[in-house]
Amino acid sequence: MAKLKGNLLYGQSGGPTSVINASAYGVIQEAKKQNKYIDEVIVMKHGIKGALNEDFIFIKEKKEAEIELLKHSPGSAFGSVRYKLPDFKEDDTNYLRLLYIFKKYNIRYFLYNGGNDSMDTCSKIADYFKHIDYDCQIIGVPKTIDNDLPFTDHTPGYGSAAKFIANTMMEISYDMLAYPNGKVTIVEIMGRHAGWLTAASAIACESGFGPDLIYLPEVPFSIEKFKKEVIEIYEKKKQCLVAVSEGIHNEEGIFISSSSGLRDAFGHFQLGGVASKLATTVSADLGIPSRSVEFGSTQRAASHLQSLTDVNEAIEVGIEAVKAAVNGENNLMVIMNRVSDDPYTIEYKLHDLLSCANTEKKMPKSMINSKGNGITKEFLNYVYPLIQGENTPQYKNGIQQFSKMRF
Repeated sequence: MAKLKGNLLYGQSGGPTSVINASAYGVIQEAKKQNKYIDEVIVMKHGIKGALNEDFIFIKEKKEAEIELLKHSPGSAFGSVRYKLPDFKEDDTNYLRLLYIFKKYNIRYFLYNGGNDSMDTCSKIADYFKHIDYDCQIIGVPKTIDNDLPFTDHTPGYGSAAKFIANTMMEISYDMLAYPNGKVTIVEIMGRHAGWLTAASAIACESGFGPDLIYLPEVPFSIEKFKKEVIEIYEKKKQCLVAVSEGIHNEEGIFISSSSGLRDAFGHFQLGGVASKLATTVSADLGIPSRSVEFGSTQRAASHLQSLTDVNEAIEVGIEAVKAAVNGENNLMVIMNRVSDDPYTIEYKLHDLLSCANTEKKMPKSMINSKGNGITKEFLNYVYPLIQGENTPQYKNGIQQFSKMRF
């Protein structure tokens, strides 16, 4: 099949990471090299809604300095969205609009940068275009700090978030040593059904300043067991540091957090408050001073603690996505396959989009300790290569400089 000639449409979707814009950088720079097939890079503002609203950024109008800053900018430089497309067989309204826009701008390459739900969007659009016989190569560009995309060793965004969590847990632990009688400090870390992020807190333990207990969604949570383990540690150390995933749940699958009960466009509960709830339990039931810390968006927005490995891999998945699209690949997501731990080596491949969509990769049991309150050496061997190196921020007058591409 002859290679297509036209424009490339790119967008970002879902929760941001500190390196998603590095993937955008990779897409833009590789697309420029592929000028025999790609005329222009057009970026959607706020993901797929930008296409539906015909709200675009034309990269050729932007200065190279702004593009370079993408490697150092957290969040979604072009805006993100959580928008679920219906099945086109049930309602093709959005798809007819997209077809009109794609034809109007001669879009022949579509790259969507996101996680599980974003791959769902990619797959649906690819299926529709196949149904109506419109030639457009669609490739998913992976990202998520949650590290729960299947079929890939890890996802861009996770390494930097893990690095932030490990270092921040060390700082909290060291701060706790100030007083002879301390508190029980409970730190809430993102992770709805997968504990990859919370597990990263264990990296801090290798330095001697890390959490005493780690609770992941993969292991059903017992309040009574939790209280027993906390008091055992507190009696020995006069303090206790706990790392807990926001998505821990009991044997019945009910979230421990004080969930608002609200759901997003994809039906996910909006979680939060589990650390506060457990801290209250410690104070009320055990009579021990306690406090809660919620990392919140800081764990995905900390560009000052980017992993250089993570940045470079984020750029590379963007590059590989463009190459795949130009080479005629379609309805696929870029994945990373680990070839070796020492030296750390990965290779880039492609995997069917539909099987990547709406599927969550959880931590294997072999990475969780037998007590269900910590991790094993296997996890540390897995995660250490991902947090290596520093991507030094660009500073001016003492503050970081971020790209202002969409402003």
